[in-house]
Amino acid sequence: MEKVRIGLVGSKFAATLHVQAYKRNPHAQIVAVASLDSDLPDFCKEHNIPAFYNDYREMIEKSELDLVDVCVPNFLHKEVVIAAVESVQHIITEKPLATTLEDADAMLEACAKNGVNLMYAEDWVFAPALRRAKEICDEGGIGDILYLKAKETHSGSHSMFAQKIKYCGGGAMIHLGIHPIGFVCWLKGAEVVEVVGKTSGGGEKNLKHPGMEGEDWAVGILTFDDGTFALVEGNYVTVGGMDDTVEIYGTKGVIKINLTQGSPVSVYSSDGYSYAIEKAETTKGWTRPAVDEEWSLGYPGEIAHFIDCVRSGKEPMRGMRGQDGRNALKIVTAIYESAKKGEAIKW
Repeated sequence: MEKVRIGLVGSKFAATLHVQAYKRNPHAQIVAVASLDSDLPDFCKEHNIPAFYNDYREMIEKSELDLVDVCVPNFLHKEVVIAAVESVQHIITEKPLATTLEDADAMLEACAKNGVNLMYAEDWVFAPALRRAKEICDEGGIGDILYLKAKETHSGSHSMFAQKIKYCGGGAMIHLGIHPIGFVCWLKGAEVVEVVGKTSGGGEKNLKHPGMEGEDWAVGILTFDDGTFALVEGNYVTVGGMDDTVEIYGTKGVIKINLTQGSPVSVYSSDGYSYAIEKAETTKGWTRPAVDEEWSLGYPGEIAHFIDCVRSGKEPMRGMRGQDGRNALKIVTAIYESAKKGEAIKW
């Protein structure tokens, strides 16, 4: 297969990240986009996409597709996947896999029944800095891993769908913390057996965003089956731009990664300039602008892996499978349950 024919569902933030990654891949061809957004024609013109539809079902029916890429709000993931399973053999779903474990199970069951390769878009697994850290860990550079800390934080989502639990599935943990969860599980290669969670509570209990139904701050302590631990965090109370960091503590060393604010470029500007990093409120004064933000966060590598899976017929790697997305969602759900009950959740 020379070109993988892609049907994209969605045309906003996540879809744009995926489109930019597809453009870097010589074997990817976006043949159609489905979206209800009024700017859909402009989106397709900008990215040279030949066909667009307002109904994804019509796109799936009328287009010859090898792959459907689901980049719509969380609560729509299940219905799009279910609609696509009889027409294509490969589906990508953005994070989180779904808003509930019931929906996730329905998606996995439908894909398994139809022999569909369900792929989970966890870009952190392909972030170059994090992959390098794993290489060092795998060769024994810091000994045995004892403890991990990982977080994704910023000042708040611009999406209306992030404000309501029925659309998003929760708050900062399911929207942001899902990345650290997916990463630590991939890095450790071990099973989580216990979760302790704490959240700001949502609504008026939130630290900064009372209009948001879900929590704007959350942490989870994960215990792996080998007795080691991870601390994961997601919050919407961090100003100064998106702050993604990872710390890995071993018996013989430590690795610290600044994923989003570790640029080698420093700029001082009295007037400011167009863009530094995602969610940065200002570019005045001293800033550290991203050099290739999408590459640093892993999007091109993630998409390249999926395209290779379609062309070769192989299964996606651990961390990028539908069941890995379900596992991350299971941990998020346990963090919420633990925070609500005030007790550890074990399985």
